[in-house]
Amino acid sequence: MTAMTFRMPRFLRRFGHDRRGASAIEFALLAPLMLTLYIGCVEISEGVAADRKVTLAAGALANLASQVTTISSTDKDNILQASIAVMSPYDGTTSAKVSCLKIAADGTTTVRWGFATAGTTPHATGDVVTIPVELRVPNSYLIWSEVSYLYIPVTGFAPGSSNFSYISTTGITLSDQMYMSPRITPPVYNALSCS
Repeated sequence: MTAMTFRMPRFLRRFGHDRRGASAIEFALLAPLMLTLYIGCVEISEGVAADRKVTLAAGALANLASQVTTISSTDKDNILQASIAVMSPYDGTTSAKVSCLKIAADGTTTVRWGFATAGTTPHATGDVVTIPVELRVPNSYLIWSEVSYLYIPVTGFAPGSSNFSYISTTGITLSDQMYMSPRITPPVYNALSCS
């Protein structure tokens, strides 16, 4: 027993000075944090890129529809396809719709006509809609585009309100809208005049 008591302090001193494995312990402590930061950066950058594409698609849709005086059935398909093409490579679950709005003298805004991508319901003719007060110029017209995209994160995880939450089954709906004045005259679609 006395031999063991003499060896124990030497063993403890040697153990205290031993630095083997320190890197492994540091790696084990930092790896989860670094992996979480990496996945978070990937998800945030992908989400911001998809949201930016939605805004660009809404602008393209309003811009294309406001440049013409008459929109035929072929024109409608071309306008929708061109605006959805802006979403590439995020074009899988994109829905878009465009409406021509008439603003009356009292500021009441009604839908004169509208069309949308397949599977999306356009605003009905005669619907009263609410637009920002700054855009309610009496006796004027606006082209209103709306684009939405169901974004499903790359890893299936995204930052929730408190912790990371699994959302791959539902995704996040990104949407934007754009208002634009007709360039020449309010366009006519499907024999429906905006004026």
